[in-house]
Amino acid sequence: MTRCLFKSLGAALLLTCPLLACPLPAQAATLDIGIYGEPASLDAARVTGAVYDNDVLGDLFEGLVTLSPDGEYQPGVATDWSVSDDGLTWTFNLRDDARWSDGEPVTAEDFVLAFQRALDPEIASVYANLLYPIKNAAAINRGDAVMASLGARAVNDHRFEVRLEQPTPYLPTLMAHIIAAPVPAHVIREHGNDWTQLSHIVTNGAFKPSRWVSHDHIEAVRNPQFHDAESVDLDGVNYHLVENLNTGLSRFRSGNLDVMRDFDASRYQWLKENLGNAVHLHNQLSTYYYALNNRDDHPTSDVRVREALNLALRRDIITQKVLQGAANPTSSLVPAGTAHYDVQTMPGVDAPMEARLDRARALLKEAGYGPEHPLNLRLRFNSRDDHRRIAVAAAAMWKPLGINIEMVNAEANVHYAEIARGDFDIARASWVADFDDASNFLGILASGNTKNYGGYHSAGFDQLMKQAASQDDPDQRQQLLEQAERQALGDYAMAPIYADAARNLVNPDMTGWEDNAINRHLSRWISINP
Repeated sequence: MTRCLFKSLGAALLLTCPLLACPLPAQAATLDIGIYGEPASLDAARVTGAVYDNDVLGDLFEGLVTLSPDGEYQPGVATDWSVSDDGLTWTFNLRDDARWSDGEPVTAEDFVLAFQRALDPEIASVYANLLYPIKNAAAINRGDAVMASLGARAVNDHRFEVRLEQPTPYLPTLMAHIIAAPVPAHVIREHGNDWTQLSHIVTNGAFKPSRWVSHDHIEAVRNPQFHDAESVDLDGVNYHLVENLNTGLSRFRSGNLDVMRDFDASRYQWLKENLGNAVHLHNQLSTYYYALNNRDDHPTSDVRVREALNLALRRDIITQKVLQGAANPTSSLVPAGTAHYDVQTMPGVDAPMEARLDRARALLKEAGYGPEHPLNLRLRFNSRDDHRRIAVAAAAMWKPLGINIEMVNAEANVHYAEIARGDFDIARASWVADFDDASNFLGILASGNTKNYGGYHSAGFDQLMKQAASQDDPDQRQQLLEQAERQALGDYAMAPIYADAARNLVNPDMTGWEDNAINRHLSRWISINP
């Protein structure tokens, strides 16, 4: 694939200069990425928790730990770290050359403030729970403890200490997440919550934002203050909002985009035949599911309704017919391939289809639904053709049970805002691993978690998760986590549909892009060959 002729200044000059008659400037290497939504904010504590938040903020900010092209964890702002013998205290040493884009040093205070803001109950960050292993973090986030008790402190400008509730061997992987990236304390002191305005913002990553055209694109330029700026080949990155996958495909094929961060799974075979190695389909730790509203004022609060909905879903039809085999059906939340974990199965969904439908009808009748009292449910999904097709297929599967589905769709940010408020019966959602551990998936069903869209609450589930968090033995911890998932699946807390794959269209002229299990790709590693 070649880039569009008129994209670079050098190419444009060919139209006005006789061939070889005037020197050409070096071609600007700008990466153009298509993302299916735009961040709600450039403040990691205020994003909605979508993949595109990581796409943008992951380029702008660097945490103590960062990611290599293949998704491996490596030192970021921290040069190294150590843990105490009891596993409860971690010490991170910060590099001397870490700078904000205004030249000010990145200090341990910037990390302390970032963690405090992420756990501030008034901010209500969707990612706050990722920091719960830290001493008193959960209590602070609930409003039950003062911020000063948080187990995170600046020993000095270049040493950051984290004290934990219990040993957490995977803590360094959490430190690579955008919620654990530093914030510029010196800018926040001056501008408060306005610190992310483009006239104020400073960043410590490989790039800094320069322009944001709402609902269109975000522009970022190379940050010369970045500690590894000399190895960054790109002059900038443009993040284009492309919610329509067919539009994204067209723009990619025309050379307008170097990367499209998703494609229509139903077109996978056609894409492989026509775009060859530009098509990247790779296993990732991700689950596509329908959230079911467990709150009392919704029909789906009845476990019999939730079980019936799950029994009637033909996940194999969705993956093979609707998605053309580009995903694998699942009835579990934690996907296959998750480290130190065995896949669990929702009760009843492996029975023959007729037996499942007979039980579903009996459950709905028992719950009081039938011809005289039909079950009417509202299904929300964000506006994309594949989500619509899946919703239509699911509604058709539920129709023979006498279930009527009202479909409501909206752009991604609106959709997630509405389901976060609980305004749905059924809602499309997905979870992509923040780190390779079953607790990252199961945690979204914990009581009070802001990503627990359905409001699922089980004292037994919460207790098992708490026991797992304090368990040092990895085998016993695995057993507790698997037991917790069986509890949630037995409660039909939600409706898993398929184990998703990472789908990307990637310019073959690029280097530095490597498929990885968490589908994260930092632009700092990418080069575009002329």
